[in-house]
Amino acid sequence: VQLQACGGGLVQAGGSLRLSCAASGRTFNSYGTGWFRQAPGKDREFVAAIRWSGGLTYYSDSAKGRFTISRDNAKNTVYLQMSSLKPEDTAVYYCALNLGGSLFVTTSYDYWGQGTQVTVSS
Repeated sequence: VQLQACGGGLVQAGGSLRLSCAASGRTFNSYGTGWFRQAPGKDREFVAAIRWSGGLTYYSDSAKGRFTISRDNAKNTVYLQMSSLKPEDTAVYYCALNLGGSLFVTTSYDYWGQGTQVTVSS
């Protein structure tokens, strides 16, 4: 399984970005896909996740109301639409594939993408 994340960039506070995570390989038994982020000097933290079956979504408190996670099953792609971005959203964003287990913790994820940098200027 390979995950390719893209869509990051530099944006002003209040702006929007859409991240994409395309999965290839044997993904048919996936439980869900999550987005995490890691700012310099900080731990990687949960942002959002979506279950492949049923499409249930989950968000961190900081993402709720501003970010939307969605999926395109036909394209094996998960998106993270980010709006009303703040400087504190600046981080490397990673997508990851979960074959089973909690969608909120990094240790439950089995495959990780390479990360995409999001920088929000004030």
